Amino acid sequence: MTEIYIEISKLTDKFRKIGYSITKDKNKINEAVQELMVYFLQMNPDTLRDIYTKDGIMGVTKYGAVALRRALTSTKSNFYYKYEKYYTHITDINYNYNSTGSELYFIPDHINYKNISNIPNQEVDNTQLNKLEKIDKVLDTLSWYDRELFKLYYYEGNTLDKLATKTRISRNSLFSTIDKVRQLLKKELNNKFNNE
Repeated sequence: MTEIYIEISKLTDKFRKIGYSITKDKNKINEAVQELMVYFLQMNPDTLRDIYTKDGIMGVTKYGAVALRRALTSTKSNFYYKYEKYYTHITDINYNYNSTGSELYFIPDHINYKNISNIPNQEVDNTQLNKLEKIDKVLDTLSWYDRELFKLYYYEGNTLDKLATKTRISRNSLFSTIDKVRQLLKKELNNKFNNE
């Protein structure tokens, strides 16, 4: 596993570039990439090894890109609860300056002072991440064609028309394949959740 973690650590700059396609906030990107690295370390080693064995470092990169996109765009991600939501609870402080430029005093934006002690403790729900891992496991059992079309449609956010133009596969054929995979995923995931 050590060699896989070393290879993942070399992807830091690549993940930062991916982050810049989502947001221009450098600090937010750096925090999200750090969280992604922690996520890889805490991830089930068997799942990570399976991804690496099957698709190599490119598979790990794609998996990380999806996780990074979710972290930066979803209000249900762990990243949002750890960073975004935290910072929205802290009051901005405006400083007033005198004519010489030295700081005189500060005026809070709100009368009610908010600080770290006022932030409620919130439980983070990992069921979404568990579901995504289960979806990836089910997708790994499918044929290459079905799996990749499904990923292009859902993970990269393509429309059927856009995907048909890119792949030169008819829209009806794309719809049939994606719908077949979607129905299979529903069936498999319902069985897995009912058995647990």
